[in-house]
Amino acid sequence: MGLFNRKNNESAVATATLPVDPALAGLTGDYNIDPAHSSIGFTVRHAMVTNVRGTFAEHEGALKLDGSNPGASTASIDVKIASIDTGIGDRDGHLRSGDFFDAEQFPLMTFRSTEAAQLGGDKYRITGDLTIKDVTKPLSIDLEFNGTATDVYGNERVGFEGSAEILRSEWGLTWNAALETGGVMVSDKVKLNFDISAIKNAS
Repeated sequence: MGLFNRKNNESAVATATLPVDPALAGLTGDYNIDPAHSSIGFTVRHAMVTNVRGTFAEHEGALKLDGSNPGASTASIDVKIASIDTGIGDRDGHLRSGDFFDAEQFPLMTFRSTEAAQLGGDKYRITGDLTIKDVTKPLSIDLEFNGTATDVYGNERVGFEGSAEILRSEWGLTWNAALETGGVMVSDKVKLNFDISAIKNAS
C-alpha cells in the first residue's frame, strides 16, 4: 500500500507517480503522534567497544496524510531535550549540559519534512530539516509503514518505524575525550530510531 510518490532512482530528474490506491482515501487526514505509544531514541558507540542507547521521553508531532496525492503528505516532530534518558542520571545530566545539547538554551530538537518517496513495498524515505541547538541540516529517514488499526477506544491509528544515521559533529555536538588505548569516548556517528503511532483527528 503506497503512501508516497515513488522516486525514479535511475534519473535524478524524472519522478514516477504510483497509481493512487483507492484504499488510501480512508487514510487522508491529520494525525497527532501518540507519545504514550511512540518512541524516539538513539544508539551511539561508547569507548569504542559497546553501545549506549537512550530515548527522549517527551515529544509531540503531527502527520498530514493525503491519500489522493500521497507525495503531499508531511510530518513534523518536536522533541524535548531535557527528557533524554539513558538510564544513568549523571550521564543524562552531562548530555543536557553545554558540552552536548545545552538543553537550557536550546530546549527542543525539531524535524520538519520537505519530501517523501517510496522505496518499494511499504518502505519509504522522508526527507526534511533536522534542527539541533542552532544548527539546521537536511536529514533522510528510512521508514516502514506498519499499517492501520482501530484501537479499543475507537481511535484510527497508523504506524511507522524507521531509522537514520547522523554525524553529531555536523550539528555542533563535538565534545569528546581521548582513550588511553586509542580512539575516543563517544563516536561521531549516531543512529536515530523512530517507532511512531499516530491517531487520526476527528473530522
